[in-house]
Amino acid sequence: MQEFRLGEAATLLGVGVDTLRRWADDGALRTTRTAGGQRRIAGHELARFAVARAEEGADDSGAELSARNRFVGLVTRVTTDTVMAQVELQAGPNRIVSLISSEAVRDLGLEVGVVAVAAVKATNVIIERPDR
Repeated sequence: MQEFRLGEAATLLGVGVDTLRRWADDGALRTTRTAGGQRRIAGHELARFAVARAEEGADDSGAELSARNRFVGLVTRVTTDTVMAQVELQAGPNRIVSLISSEAVRDLGLEVGVVAVAAVKATNVIIERPDR
């Protein structure tokens, strides 16, 4: 069973270590302690918590989409020309870049500092294990 140190788990969840400690102290996130007193989080517990946390912050716009991979984030950059635009969204630790029409950017009012949702539907997704 894989276990994570608080710093590793915080990075994966896109929060600070102090936030993780508070969640653990409040009982929302189960941790164990090593013989030296360090907190560890079991991989399955971290996965459970991440899913529960994502469901709490789920988009409540009422829109129904077939795309299940939805990332709520903050627009950090918009580069446009006359036809196309590149929009960058920071969703937790994830940087998402989208190429859309300049018209869509104007219609949606996308600009730096605006909250937006990136819906990703891909036929080809690569998953890798960096520790293998």
